[in-house]
Amino acid sequence: MTNIIKILLFILPILLISCSKKEKISVIEEQNIEAQMIEAFQEGYDELNKGDVLFAAKKFNEAELLYPQSEWAPKAALMAAYSYYSQSYYGDTIFEIERYLKTYPQHKDIDYAHFLLAMCYYETVVDEKRDLEPLLKAKKEFMFIMKNFPNTDFAMDSKFKLDLINDKLAAKEMYIGNHYIKKGKWIPAINRYKNVVEDYNTTVYVEEALHRLVEIHYKIGLAQESKKYAKLLGYNYQSSEWYKESYKVFNKNYEIEKKIVKKKKRKKGLIWRKFKSLFKKNEK
Repeated sequence: MTNIIKILLFILPILLISCSKKEKISVIEEQNIEAQMIEAFQEGYDELNKGDVLFAAKKFNEAELLYPQSEWAPKAALMAAYSYYSQSYYGDTIFEIERYLKTYPQHKDIDYAHFLLAMCYYETVVDEKRDLEPLLKAKKEFMFIMKNFPNTDFAMDSKFKLDLINDKLAAKEMYIGNHYIKKGKWIPAINRYKNVVEDYNTTVYVEEALHRLVEIHYKIGLAQESKKYAKLLGYNYQSSEWYKESYKVFNKNYEIEKKIVKKKKRKKGLIWRKFKSLFKKNEK
């Protein structure tokens, strides 16, 4: 028994020293990995400022992979996405953002990620008359931001972008409706103008849409329906040129004074400053 105690007393210090060394090695390795990650992040940030966005994105991805448990990892993923976005590599940006949203669903900058994703869809719209998919995806993202992050700058700018999107969607409905009028297809035309009145009644096209409904219904012999839309137009837009046009439908001798109506330009939001200021805290 005495021999066993002596053996244990001999071995125990060796085991403690061994464990202590392993723990020290582990801490040193972790510190080295974090230092490498921060260095890669800083290098990516420097290259982004120089304009080499592809190399910058590569370094941000490298930083994330080096130490995925670090608080820097989700920031690096977002910075990789923004690097691509800054030079209009929308496909790569969308890929990085979607990966970020899956990997870091609770990260504090998730509102920024959704806004960046929405902007990618919004800016890829080439011709809304032919391809609505990017516009509808952008609308969905902007609405998501307004619902889930209502008190942010991103929500403010999302509302502005939604107004522009609705204008574009209403314009498409008007374009198709006018096309149907030229073809003499009254019912499909009516349906398009009704879409504008019901779904896009805050856009600049609602007055014309109401007038077209007055015009078409009168033309096909539905005078009461025509008067209903004329009253709606008069009640809401009595000073409108389109109301005067509708008045002329029922009063053929009425002369309309032609005026040039200038559309007011909307001011661009201040949200763009967020793109840089959001990550200034990462500069060393």
